[in-house]
Amino acid sequence: MKVLVPVKRVIDYNVKVRVKADGSGVDLANVKMSMNPFDEIAVEEAIRLKEAGKADEVVAVSVGVKQAQETLRTALAMGADRAILVVAADDVHNDIEPLAVAKILKGIVDEEQPGLVLCGKQAIDNDMNATGQMLSALLGWSQATFASEVDVDGDSAVVTREVDGGLQTIKVKMPSIVTVDLRLNEPRYASLPNIMKAKKKPLDEKTPADYGVDASPRLTVVSTKEPEARSAGIMVGSVDELVEKLKEAGAV
Repeated sequence: MKVLVPVKRVIDYNVKVRVKADGSGVDLANVKMSMNPFDEIAVEEAIRLKEAGKADEVVAVSVGVKQAQETLRTALAMGADRAILVVAADDVHNDIEPLAVAKILKGIVDEEQPGLVLCGKQAIDNDMNATGQMLSALLGWSQATFASEVDVDGDSAVVTREVDGGLQTIKVKMPSIVTVDLRLNEPRYASLPNIMKAKKKPLDEKTPADYGVDASPRLTVVSTKEPEARSAGIMVGSVDELVEKLKEAGAV
């Protein structure tokens, strides 16, 4: 079985995001970029499936700017076998929308014929949480979202997913789309020897036109602004005063 893993290049989660002075978007100048954390978990799970003998090949895919090569090399250093980069934008500030990404991924799936697509449940930059679901709809495949446990057994997969009420276990027919959550696993660090080996692994470069997809944006960002600063709290001298303040605020 072949496993396809889409990965996205995003601002590193340790970096404090800054909004441009003119409010036109997020400032990416001299900002550290890395693989979306949820996608990193998906790559790790794909590699573990291969190590367990349940997958034969792991293919990492990224749709975006040319600099996403670095993100794919990270996936290759972790253990992916090869990578595909679809260059769909020249400007790092242009975010490819989920529907365009899903259409491109559908074209790749049609070519590669994987048995499983493992995606991060969402990207930490736009929090869309839509690409995996859209890809499932376009392919007509089963889907399991927010997975915290995945067990592939023959032509089906048992997935434990996180829902508001707790945990839900479902069984889906393969081929399938699975979007992963934070508690699925802890991604490995790429060792120096593997980083060196990753440079020699195949990385194919494509364009949206190769899959007959128009990646032009359908949405326009009107403005971007930082959230309002949280107001300071109020110090109280006793429990009685606290209760009184809560009554005044209508909290009790």
